[in-house]
Order: sequence, then structure tokens, then C-alpha cells
Amino acid sequence: MTRVWDRFPPHVLRDQVLLADGRRGALCGPRGDLTWLCAPAWDSPPVFSGLVGGAGVYAVTPREPYVWGGWYEPHSLVWHHRWVTPEAEVECLDALGFPGEADRVVLLRRVMASEVPARVEVVLDVRAEFGRRRMVGLHRGDDGTWTGHSGGLDFRWSGAAGAVHRAEGLVLHETVQPGRHLDLVLEIGRLGDRPVDPDEAWPSVRAAWTREAPDLGETVAPRDAGHATAVLRGLTEPGGGMVAAASLGLPERARAGRNYDYRYVWLRDQAYAGQAAAVAGPLSLLDDAVAFATARLLEHGPGLAPAYRTDGSPVPDEHEPPGVDLPGYPGGRVVVGNHVNDQFQLDTLGEVLQLFAAAARRDRWHAETERAARIAVEGIERRWDAPEAGIWELDDRWWTQSRLACVAGLRSLARHVPARDAGRLGALADRVLAATSARCLDPDGTWRRAPDLPGPDASTVLSPVRGALPAEDPRTRATLRRVRDELTEDGYVYRFRPSDRALGEDEGAFLLCGFALATAYHHQGEAVAAARWFERTRAACGPPGLLAEEFDVSERQLRGNLPQAFVHAMLLETSARLAADPGGATV
Repeated sequence: MTRVWDRFPPHVLRDQVLLADGRRGALCGPRGDLTWLCAPAWDSPPVFSGLVGGAGVYAVTPREPYVWGGWYEPHSLVWHHRWVTPEAEVECLDALGFPGEADRVVLLRRVMASEVPARVEVVLDVRAEFGRRRMVGLHRGDDGTWTGHSGGLDFRWSGAAGAVHRAEGLVLHETVQPGRHLDLVLEIGRLGDRPVDPDEAWPSVRAAWTREAPDLGETVAPRDAGHATAVLRGLTEPGGGMVAAASLGLPERARAGRNYDYRYVWLRDQAYAGQAAAVAGPLSLLDDAVAFATARLLEHGPGLAPAYRTDGSPVPDEHEPPGVDLPGYPGGRVVVGNHVNDQFQLDTLGEVLQLFAAAARRDRWHAETERAARIAVEGIERRWDAPEAGIWELDDRWWTQSRLACVAGLRSLARHVPARDAGRLGALADRVLAATSARCLDPDGTWRRAPDLPGPDASTVLSPVRGALPAEDPRTRATLRRVRDELTEDGYVYRFRPSDRALGEDEGAFLLCGFALATAYHHQGEAVAAARWFERTRAACGPPGLLAEEFDVSERQLRGNLPQAFVHAMLLETSARLAADPGGATV
């Protein structure tokens, strides 16, 4: 066991806090222990890797026994830790400087006491490259500011003049007086001529979040919708791609080999975020999604990869990082890169067309996007009848959901193009739907997963909402009933049955599917059922309100990488749709 885990053992995912600035993200637990941060970019090696058993931590912790709680400031990723000890109440505000700079991380922490002095311990141990690189060149300047290096990264720590260098890192014991505060600022990367001034940085960060994640107006869950917007903005580079999650290697199932690196941009996921922004706002998330998808289509053509790095370059092959021997988050293992770079996923083209249609509906349509849309249509024409990996990234098959996603995209876009082009798109949609109906309908009139795989797939309930089929279509209604009857447990929704075992024995419920079911019931005009599925699904989060991909229904625990962007996108979209008339649900 590493020293970090001796002092700061791993937390369950539901207690993790996200700090993000658009260019990288950090995870922090209830002991004020920041144990995950990659720098300088999303997919760089971490400088704090305690989350997966490596060295490196930045912790602010009360020195007395405490109970923990906290909250985000509205529509932001500014987090308030709150610890109640037998004698005192201690708060610590945490945020990354926002919007983030490409070559410098700025981490702000402000410790405050209430009515009696608060004693805290602060530990800083910067360890680049998965903990392999110690801090070297440590120097405390005349102003009390520490500087040093780890790997190829410089760092500067201000506000901790009294810290001492010990085996566990730089350690500060501080007593914060009532009505006063302790400002700690950590900079990693390119260092300016002088330290960041926290009295200037805090108002700047709050003002930036107000601009980028404004009040959304009418939704059925304004606080959670605003929080989802902030999460999506925090995961999205300025004018660029949105990573699927901030982390890697967090297991979907203990020791089942399903540990992935999600620090890359999945075009499907970003299309979901853009469509959510088109329904609810803010439109900057829509613009970013359209810009990234447009650029990839113009660069790569109809052979679009499912995922890219945030700069548009290919995702590296999945591998264990060389020289790194870590236990991984309990139940998982450390992997970087992703096998998705070897796949073609037809549904991505359909989702991108749905995104472009949403942009046109919001007057975000321009000449380059029109060119990109033609390329996506060409890709569907060429490849709709060939096996591919589908939304769940499985083996190549004739997946039903992929075809329905393409039908939805073609029909949605047809409403926003000239009549001649609309006729071509409509004819292609009809051809794909006819073939899918002939091959993928079970005898009871429900969509099966694939021609050779009977049984429902919960992802198919979303395509009618997005325009593939009318709400009253018998296939839509029959499939919705069957998903409810066969793929739900205790109010949560599973994506499909991987085997004959009971639900939950192979994998957790998929939170994306819970929100999809809520939108599908809203599409049917069943407001009570829609609210029920929505409320149950959003209740899966812990105190910080973050959601992973899966939820273990029996143990009431989140599973997989955190936070999962497309789940928050569907939360945002569903919250907005449920506040509107069902007749407006089809786009």
C-alpha cells in the first residue's frame, strides 16, 4: 500500500468533488484530499495520482475529528468543503482558475473559520508521471512562496510560508482565526513573474462562471440542470472538444477487466451535450460541439473515428503506461488510451446530423457545417448496411440503435435544408428504416438489439424523441413498454441483458438510459411516469451531485469514470424537456 493510501485512503465515487477549468480536471475527496489531477492537459500523466494508488496529493484537512459536507456555488465548479468539528466549523473553497490557461494550472484554496479558531493540516506533494517524479529543487523565497519541479513541470505554492519539508511532502499546520482566511495558491506549468493574487483571482473565476454557465430559466430541476451545465462546461476546452470524463481506470465492475481511459472526446457524447444546450442552453456548448464535429468531418471525411483527443488528433492505443506499477482504484487497473480508435460506430454519424439539425433550429448553421453535414450523409449512404460497433462499442454487428439514430438524424436535418436535399435525406431515412424494420423487429413488434440478438436495448427509446418515429408509432410504444418491463429494477434502467443472469449481476444500471426513458415517457405525454424516471435517476448522485456511467442498484454506488459527460448532458436535456409541452419534444 502506498503512503498516500495510508494517510488518505480511497473514497467511494459518490463523495468525489470535481474541479475543472476546461483544460484539465481534478477530483477531491471529503478529507480535502485532491488525489487526481493531470497536467498540463486532460490526457497528460497525473501530478496527483492517489486515486489510482500512486503518489502525489494536495490535502487541506481539519486536525480535529469532523463530519464532512459541502456544496457548489450555483452554476459553477467552485466547491465549498464544510467540516464540523466538536468545537468549530471549518470551510475551504476550492476552484481551478477559470477559464483555464493552456500551459498553466492555477488551483485556488481558501480556508475559513467561523466563530472559534480552526486548526488545519495542509499537505502538498507534487508527483508528476503517475507519482514517479519527486519534488526537486525546492526553495522558499523571501516572501514565503515555495517553488520547485517535478518531472518536466515547474510549480509555485504561495500562502504556505510556514510549511516544512517532510517525507510526505510540504506540510503546513495552521490555525485560522475567526473572521479570517488562509489563501493557498498552487500554480503548475509556466510560471509568471509573480504569484497569482487570490484577491484578484477569486472574483475573476466567479465572474467567468457566471458568463459561461448562466441561469437556464425554466427546467424541472434548476439546481441540477445548472450544475450539469457547469460540469459540461468544465469538461469542454474553449471552442473545442469535450472529454467524456476526467478520469481513467475507475472500474465499472470489480476485477472484470472493464477499466477505460475516458479523457478523450467522443463525438456522440459531445453531440448529446450540444443537443442538450440547444434545448436548454447555454448556446456556447452547442457552438463548441458543432465546431468540433464540423472540423473532424472536414478533416477525416465519412470514415470518422468515434473519438479524438481534444486537439483533434487520434486517441492512442489502449495500454498500461510504461514504468507505472500501481494497484489502480480498488477493483480496477491503470490503463491509458482507448481501443475505440479501432472501431467504426455508425450511430455517431446519425448523432452528429441530429446535432447539426439542432444548430440549424437555433440559427447556428453556417457554410462549413453544411459541408460537414453532406459528408456525414455520404457516410451513412456508404455504410448504413455494414456491421459496426454501435453505441455500446461492442463487436461489429448490425445494431438496431445505430440505424434508428441515422434515421433520426436524416429526418431532423431534412427540415432545415432545401426541398431537393430534403427529399434525398427523407428517401435515405425511409430506406434505412424499412430495412431495420424488416430485420430488427421481434414478433411482438418491439425493436431487438440486432437481427441475431433478441431482447430490447434501452438506447432505442431515445431515437423517436429525436425524430426517427412518431410517439404514436406502435413500434415506439411497444418497445418502451418492453424496456420498462424487462430492463428496469427499483426505478433504474439497464442498457440490455448481457446474459441470462438477473439484472445487476453482470453490470450496473446505465444512468444515461434512465434519463432517456424519462424523455421517452414525456414524448408519450405521460408526465407522471416521466417525472418518476427522471427523479429516480438523478437521485443516484452523492453530495457533490456528480454522476458516473453506471449505478450499482444493490449497493447504491456509482461505477465507472467520473463524471460521465453524456449522463450530465441527458440530465440537462431531460430537465428542460420535462418543463415543456410534450408536443415540442421531437426535434
